[in-house]
Amino acid sequence: MAAKILFIDRDGTLIEEPEDLQVDAISKVRLVAGVIPALIELSRDGYRLVIISNQDGLGTSAFPQDAFDLCQEHMLALFTSQGISFDDVFICPHRAGDGCECRKPRAGLLTRFLAETDIDLTSSAVIGDRQTDMELAERLGVRGFLLSKDGDRATSWPGIVDTLCYADRQACVERTTKETHIRVIVNLDTPEPVAISTGIGFYDHMLEQVAKHGGFSLSMQCEGDLNIDDHHTVEDTAICLGSAMRKALGSKRGVGRYGFVLPMDESEAKVLIDLSGRGHFVFNANFSRDHVGELSTEMVEHFFRSFADALGAAVHITVKGRNTHHMVEACFKSVGRSLRQAIRRDGNELPTTKGTLV
Repeated sequence: MAAKILFIDRDGTLIEEPEDLQVDAISKVRLVAGVIPALIELSRDGYRLVIISNQDGLGTSAFPQDAFDLCQEHMLALFTSQGISFDDVFICPHRAGDGCECRKPRAGLLTRFLAETDIDLTSSAVIGDRQTDMELAERLGVRGFLLSKDGDRATSWPGIVDTLCYADRQACVERTTKETHIRVIVNLDTPEPVAISTGIGFYDHMLEQVAKHGGFSLSMQCEGDLNIDDHHTVEDTAICLGSAMRKALGSKRGVGRYGFVLPMDESEAKVLIDLSGRGHFVFNANFSRDHVGELSTEMVEHFFRSFADALGAAVHITVKGRNTHHMVEACFKSVGRSLRQAIRRDGNELPTTKGTLV
Protein backbone atom coordinates (compact mmCIF):
# COMPACT_ATOMS: atom_id res chain seq x y z
CA MET A 1 0.00 0.00 0.00
CA ALA A 2 1.33 3.46 -0.91
CA ALA A 3 2.84 5.34 2.02
CA LYS A 4 1.50 8.55 3.50
CA ILE A 5 4.56 10.80 3.94
CA LEU A 6 4.90 14.12 5.74
CA PHE A 7 7.93 16.11 4.58
CA ILE A 8 8.58 18.41 7.54
CA ASP A 9 10.79 21.48 7.75
CA ARG A 10 13.02 21.73 10.83
CA ASP A 11 13.59 25.32 12.07
CA GLY A 12 10.33 27.10 12.76
CA THR A 13 8.29 23.93 12.24
CA LEU A 14 9.71 21.34 14.64
CA ILE A 15 11.89 23.63 16.77
CA GLU A 16 12.07 27.37 17.21
CA GLU A 17 14.86 28.65 15.04
CA PRO A 18 17.91 29.44 17.24
CA GLU A 19 19.82 32.66 16.57
CA ASP A 20 23.23 31.28 17.61
CA LEU A 21 24.30 27.64 17.84
CA GLN A 22 27.91 28.31 18.70
CA VAL A 23 27.25 28.72 22.43
CA ASP A 24 25.39 26.15 24.56
CA ALA A 25 23.66 24.52 21.58
CA ILE A 26 21.44 22.17 23.60
CA SER A 27 19.91 24.99 25.62
CA LYS A 28 18.82 26.62 22.36
CA VAL A 29 16.44 23.79 21.44
CA ARG A 30 12.81 24.87 21.92
CA LEU A 31 10.01 22.80 20.42
CA VAL A 32 7.29 24.51 18.40
CA ALA A 33 3.99 24.63 20.31
CA GLY A 34 1.85 21.53 19.87
CA VAL A 35 4.35 19.59 17.78
CA ILE A 36 4.73 16.58 20.11
CA PRO A 37 1.02 15.61 20.44
CA ALA A 38 0.51 16.38 16.75
CA LEU A 39 3.29 14.07 15.55
CA ILE A 40 2.18 11.33 17.93
CA GLU A 41 -1.35 11.44 16.50
CA LEU A 42 -0.16 11.69 12.90
CA SER A 43 2.13 8.70 13.41
CA ARG A 44 -0.74 6.70 14.91
CA ASP A 45 -2.79 7.55 11.84
CA GLY A 46 -0.18 5.92 9.61
CA TYR A 47 1.87 8.92 8.50
CA ARG A 48 5.62 8.44 8.04
CA LEU A 49 7.76 11.43 8.93
CA VAL A 50 10.69 12.86 6.97
CA ILE A 51 12.72 15.96 7.87
CA ILE A 52 13.95 18.15 5.01
CA SER A 53 15.78 21.35 5.90
CA ASN A 54 18.01 24.08 4.45
CA GLN A 55 20.92 24.94 6.78
CA ASP A 56 22.77 27.82 5.12
CA GLY A 57 26.54 27.49 5.38
CA LEU A 58 26.52 24.39 7.55
CA GLY A 59 30.08 23.19 8.11
CA THR A 60 31.67 26.64 7.79
CA SER A 61 33.31 28.60 10.60
CA ALA A 62 30.15 30.70 10.85
CA PHE A 63 28.01 27.58 11.31
CA PRO A 64 30.10 24.76 12.82
CA GLN A 65 29.02 21.19 12.03
CA ASP A 66 29.61 19.97 15.58
CA ALA A 67 27.33 22.64 17.07
CA PHE A 68 24.56 21.73 14.63
CA ASP A 69 25.01 18.00 15.27
CA LEU A 70 24.75 18.53 19.02
CA CYS A 71 21.48 20.42 18.63
CA GLN A 72 20.16 17.94 16.06
CA GLU A 73 20.92 14.90 18.22
CA HIS A 74 19.25 16.50 21.22
CA MET A 75 16.17 17.36 19.15
CA LEU A 76 15.85 13.83 17.76
CA ALA A 77 16.33 12.37 21.25
CA LEU A 78 13.45 14.50 22.53
CA PHE A 79 11.15 13.16 19.82
CA THR A 80 12.36 9.58 20.32
CA SER A 81 11.58 9.82 24.03
CA GLN A 82 7.95 10.49 23.05
CA GLY A 83 7.78 7.57 20.62
CA ILE A 84 8.21 9.75 17.52
CA SER A 85 10.60 8.55 14.84
CA PHE A 86 11.63 9.92 11.45
CA ASP A 87 12.16 7.71 8.42
CA ASP A 88 14.94 9.94 7.17
CA VAL A 89 16.58 13.34 7.63
CA PHE A 90 17.72 15.42 4.64
CA ILE A 91 19.86 18.52 5.19
CA CYS A 92 21.08 20.94 2.51
CA PRO A 93 24.16 22.92 3.69
CA HIS A 94 24.32 25.31 0.74
CA ARG A 95 23.48 28.99 0.78
CA ALA A 96 20.89 30.67 -1.42
CA GLY A 97 22.46 31.52 -4.74
CA ASP A 98 24.82 28.54 -4.76
CA GLY A 99 22.66 26.99 -7.49
CA CYS A 100 22.59 23.50 -5.98
CA GLU A 101 19.79 21.10 -6.87
CA CYS A 102 19.20 19.97 -3.29
CA ARG A 103 18.24 23.28 -1.69
CA LYS A 104 14.52 23.75 -1.14
CA PRO A 105 12.31 24.39 -3.02
CA ARG A 106 14.23 22.07 -5.34
CA ALA A 107 13.74 18.40 -4.57
CA GLY A 108 17.21 17.08 -5.31
CA LEU A 109 17.71 15.89 -1.73
CA LEU A 110 14.74 13.57 -2.12
CA THR A 111 15.66 11.99 -5.46
CA ARG A 112 16.61 8.57 -4.09
CA PHE A 113 13.87 8.55 -1.45
CA LEU A 114 11.21 9.33 -4.06
CA ALA A 115 12.55 6.64 -6.39
CA GLU A 116 12.55 3.99 -3.67
CA THR A 117 9.23 4.85 -1.99
CA ASP A 118 5.70 4.25 -3.23
CA ILE A 119 4.10 7.50 -2.06
CA ASP A 120 0.38 8.21 -1.73
CA LEU A 121 0.48 11.70 -3.22
CA THR A 122 -3.14 12.44 -2.34
CA SER A 123 -2.59 11.87 1.39
CA SER A 124 1.01 13.10 1.73
CA ALA A 125 2.02 16.69 2.49
CA VAL A 126 4.83 19.18 3.12
CA ILE A 127 4.66 21.10 6.41
CA GLY A 128 6.83 24.17 6.87
CA ASP A 129 6.96 27.82 7.85
CA ARG A 130 8.28 29.35 4.62
CA GLN A 131 7.07 29.84 1.08
CA THR A 132 9.87 27.61 -0.18
CA ASP A 133 8.18 24.71 1.65
CA MET A 134 4.97 25.41 -0.23
CA GLU A 135 6.90 25.52 -3.51
CA LEU A 136 8.46 22.17 -2.64
CA ALA A 137 4.97 20.75 -2.05
CA GLU A 138 3.92 21.94 -5.49
CA ARG A 139 6.96 20.32 -7.10
CA LEU A 140 6.25 17.03 -5.32
CA GLY A 141 2.56 17.12 -6.23
CA VAL A 142 1.33 17.02 -2.61
CA ARG A 143 -0.50 19.38 -0.29
CA GLY A 144 1.38 22.10 1.55
CA PHE A 145 0.67 23.41 5.07
CA LEU A 146 2.21 26.75 6.01
CA LEU A 147 2.53 26.66 9.78
CA SER A 148 0.88 29.69 11.37
CA LYS A 149 2.81 32.20 13.46
CA ASP A 150 -0.25 34.20 14.55
CA GLY A 151 -2.23 31.59 16.49
CA ASP A 152 -4.57 30.64 13.63
CA ARG A 153 -5.77 27.15 14.59
CA ALA A 154 -6.43 26.15 11.00
CA THR A 155 -2.70 26.19 10.25
CA SER A 156 -1.37 25.38 13.72
CA TRP A 157 -0.17 21.85 14.52
CA PRO A 158 -3.58 20.91 16.05
CA GLY A 159 -5.32 22.29 12.97
CA ILE A 160 -3.08 20.32 10.63
CA VAL A 161 -3.94 17.16 12.59
CA ASP A 162 -7.66 17.97 12.20
CA THR A 163 -7.24 18.29 8.45
CA LEU A 164 -5.06 15.24 7.91
CA CYS A 165 -6.67 12.83 10.38
CA TYR A 166 -10.30 13.90 10.70
CA ALA A 167 -11.32 15.31 7.34
CA ASP A 168 -13.75 13.30 5.21
CA ARG A 169 -12.29 9.98 4.10
CA GLN A 170 -12.21 10.28 0.33
CA ALA A 171 -10.48 8.48 -2.51
CA CYS A 172 -10.45 8.33 -6.29
CA VAL A 173 -9.38 5.28 -8.30
CA GLU A 174 -9.07 5.00 -12.06
CA ARG A 175 -8.46 1.79 -13.99
CA THR A 176 -7.94 1.36 -17.70
CA THR A 177 -7.53 -2.00 -19.42
CA LYS A 178 -8.24 -3.29 -22.91
CA GLU A 179 -11.73 -4.21 -21.69
CA THR A 180 -12.78 -1.31 -19.42
CA HIS A 181 -12.15 2.30 -18.47
CA ILE A 182 -13.36 3.11 -14.96
CA ARG A 183 -13.31 6.08 -12.57
CA VAL A 184 -14.58 5.69 -9.00
CA ILE A 185 -14.83 8.37 -6.31
CA VAL A 186 -15.96 7.59 -2.76
CA ASN A 187 -16.50 9.71 0.34
CA LEU A 188 -17.14 7.53 3.37
CA ASP A 189 -18.35 10.42 5.52
CA THR A 190 -21.19 11.85 3.44
CA PRO A 191 -24.18 10.06 1.85
CA GLU A 192 -24.39 12.13 -1.32
CA PRO A 193 -23.95 12.17 -4.24
CA VAL A 194 -24.57 8.69 -5.60
CA ALA A 195 -24.16 8.59 -9.37
CA ILE A 196 -23.43 5.29 -11.13
CA SER A 197 -23.24 4.43 -14.79
CA THR A 198 -21.86 1.05 -15.90
CA GLY A 199 -24.15 0.31 -18.85
CA ILE A 200 -25.89 -2.49 -16.91
CA GLY A 201 -29.13 -1.12 -15.50
CA PHE A 202 -29.81 -3.68 -12.77
CA TYR A 203 -26.16 -3.65 -11.71
CA ASP A 204 -26.26 0.16 -11.38
CA HIS A 205 -29.30 -0.27 -9.14
CA MET A 206 -27.45 -2.81 -6.98
CA LEU A 207 -24.42 -0.54 -6.57
CA GLU A 208 -26.77 2.28 -5.58
CA GLN A 209 -28.09 -0.03 -2.86
CA VAL A 210 -24.58 -0.62 -1.52
CA ALA A 211 -23.85 3.11 -1.34
CA LYS A 212 -27.29 4.12 -0.04
CA HIS A 213 -27.39 1.52 2.71
CA GLY A 214 -23.68 1.96 3.36
CA GLY A 215 -24.22 5.67 4.00
CA PHE A 216 -21.42 6.84 1.71
CA SER A 217 -21.23 8.76 -1.55
CA LEU A 218 -20.22 6.92 -4.68
CA SER A 219 -19.54 8.21 -8.17
CA MET A 220 -18.76 5.53 -10.73
CA GLN A 221 -18.43 5.73 -14.49
CA CYS A 222 -17.51 2.68 -16.52
CA GLU A 223 -17.10 2.09 -20.23
CA GLY A 224 -16.78 -1.64 -20.76
CA ASP A 225 -16.92 -4.28 -23.47
CA LEU A 226 -20.59 -5.08 -22.95
CA ASN A 227 -20.76 -6.14 -26.59
CA ILE A 228 -19.01 -9.30 -25.36
CA ASP A 229 -20.65 -9.82 -21.95
CA ASP A 230 -20.87 -8.31 -18.46
CA HIS A 231 -17.86 -10.11 -16.96
CA HIS A 232 -15.12 -7.48 -17.31
CA THR A 233 -17.39 -4.59 -16.37
CA VAL A 234 -18.55 -6.25 -13.14
CA GLU A 235 -15.13 -7.60 -12.16
CA ASP A 236 -13.21 -4.38 -12.81
CA THR A 237 -15.75 -2.10 -11.14
CA ALA A 238 -15.69 -4.39 -8.09
CA ILE A 239 -11.90 -4.08 -7.96
CA CYS A 240 -12.08 -0.29 -8.28
CA LEU A 241 -14.78 0.08 -5.63
CA GLY A 242 -12.92 -2.11 -3.16
CA SER A 243 -9.63 -0.33 -3.87
CA ALA A 244 -11.20 3.12 -3.44
CA MET A 245 -12.81 2.18 -0.14
CA ARG A 246 -9.60 0.62 1.14
CA LYS A 247 -7.70 3.79 0.23
CA ALA A 248 -10.32 6.04 1.83
CA LEU A 249 -10.33 3.99 5.05
CA GLY A 250 -6.63 4.71 5.53
CA SER A 251 -5.36 3.40 8.87
CA LYS A 252 -8.97 2.48 9.90
CA ARG A 253 -8.62 4.20 13.27
CA GLY A 254 -11.97 4.47 15.03
CA VAL A 255 -13.92 2.24 12.63
CA GLY A 256 -16.45 -0.34 13.80
CA ARG A 257 -14.75 -3.01 11.64
CA TYR A 258 -17.51 -5.65 11.76
CA GLY A 259 -20.92 -6.84 10.39
CA PHE A 260 -25.25 -7.43 9.57
CA VAL A 261 -28.38 -9.47 8.65
CA LEU A 262 -31.19 -8.29 6.38
CA PRO A 263 -34.50 -9.79 5.19
CA MET A 264 -36.15 -8.75 1.90
CA ASP A 265 -39.66 -10.11 1.50
CA GLU A 266 -39.33 -13.90 1.40
CA SER A 267 -35.51 -13.83 1.06
CA GLU A 268 -32.90 -13.49 3.75
CA ALA A 269 -29.27 -12.42 3.39
CA LYS A 270 -26.72 -12.82 6.14
CA VAL A 271 -23.53 -10.84 5.64
CA LEU A 272 -20.49 -10.87 7.89
CA ILE A 273 -17.70 -8.36 7.25
CA ASP A 274 -14.33 -7.88 8.88
CA LEU A 275 -12.13 -5.01 7.67
CA SER A 276 -9.10 -7.03 8.65
CA GLY A 277 -6.81 -6.04 5.80
CA ARG A 278 -6.92 -9.64 4.55
CA GLY A 279 -9.15 -10.53 1.62
CA HIS A 280 -11.26 -13.66 2.10
CA PHE A 281 -14.67 -14.57 0.67
CA VAL A 282 -17.33 -17.17 1.42
CA PHE A 283 -20.58 -17.33 -0.60
CA ASN A 284 -23.61 -19.58 -0.23
CA ALA A 285 -26.48 -19.08 -2.68
CA ASN A 286 -28.59 -21.03 -5.15
CA PHE A 287 -30.16 -18.75 -7.76
CA SER A 288 -32.96 -20.21 -9.89
CA ARG A 289 -32.41 -17.77 -12.78
CA ASP A 290 -29.37 -17.12 -14.99
CA HIS A 291 -29.98 -13.38 -15.25
CA VAL A 292 -31.71 -10.51 -13.49
CA GLY A 293 -32.09 -7.84 -16.11
CA GLU A 294 -28.76 -7.68 -17.96
CA LEU A 295 -26.75 -8.93 -14.99
CA SER A 296 -25.83 -12.60 -15.03
CA THR A 297 -26.37 -14.10 -11.59
CA GLU A 298 -23.03 -15.96 -11.73
CA MET A 299 -21.39 -12.51 -11.61
CA VAL A 300 -22.94 -11.74 -8.22
CA GLU A 301 -20.51 -14.07 -6.49
CA HIS A 302 -17.68 -12.84 -8.68
CA PHE A 303 -18.42 -9.19 -7.83
CA PHE A 304 -18.31 -9.76 -4.10
CA ARG A 305 -15.18 -11.95 -4.33
CA SER A 306 -13.33 -9.27 -6.33
CA PHE A 307 -14.62 -6.55 -4.01
CA ALA A 308 -13.49 -8.42 -0.87
CA ASP A 309 -10.02 -9.01 -2.30
CA ALA A 310 -9.56 -5.36 -3.32
CA LEU A 311 -10.99 -4.02 -0.04
CA GLY A 312 -8.85 -6.36 2.01
CA ALA A 313 -11.80 -7.70 3.98
CA ALA A 314 -13.29 -11.01 5.03
CA VAL A 315 -16.79 -11.10 3.52
CA HIS A 316 -19.18 -14.00 4.19
CA ILE A 317 -22.56 -13.99 2.42
CA THR A 318 -25.36 -16.50 2.79
CA VAL A 319 -28.67 -15.87 1.02
CA LYS A 320 -31.82 -17.95 0.68
CA GLY A 321 -35.24 -17.36 -0.85
CA ARG A 322 -37.41 -18.08 -3.89
CA ASN A 323 -37.26 -14.87 -5.93
CA THR A 324 -33.84 -14.42 -7.52
CA HIS A 325 -34.29 -10.66 -7.92
CA HIS A 326 -35.02 -10.36 -4.20
CA MET A 327 -32.14 -12.63 -3.27
CA VAL A 328 -29.59 -10.65 -5.28
CA GLU A 329 -30.91 -7.33 -4.00
CA ALA A 330 -30.85 -8.61 -0.43
CA CYS A 331 -27.15 -9.44 -0.86
CA PHE A 332 -26.25 -5.95 -2.06
CA LYS A 333 -28.40 -4.17 0.51
CA SER A 334 -27.06 -6.30 3.32
CA VAL A 335 -23.47 -5.69 2.27
CA GLY A 336 -24.26 -1.96 2.27
CA ARG A 337 -25.68 -2.17 5.80
CA SER A 338 -22.69 -4.19 6.95
CA LEU A 339 -20.34 -1.59 5.48
CA ARG A 340 -22.26 1.23 7.19
CA GLN A 341 -21.59 -0.42 10.53
CA ALA A 342 -18.01 -1.41 9.72
CA ILE A 343 -16.76 1.93 8.30
CA ARG A 344 -18.45 4.20 10.83
CA ARG A 345 -15.95 6.09 12.97
CA ASP A 346 -16.36 6.38 16.73
CA GLY A 347 -13.29 7.84 18.38
CA ASN A 348 -9.73 7.21 17.23
CA GLU A 349 -8.85 3.78 18.60
CA LEU A 350 -7.57 1.11 16.23
CA PRO A 351 -9.86 -1.94 16.58
CA THR A 352 -7.12 -4.54 16.76
CA THR A 353 -4.38 -5.77 19.08
CA LYS A 354 -1.99 -6.20 16.14
CA GLY A 355 -1.26 -2.49 15.81
CA THR A 356 -2.37 -2.30 12.16
CA LEU A 357 -5.31 -3.18 9.89
CA VAL A 358 -3.71 -2.35 6.55
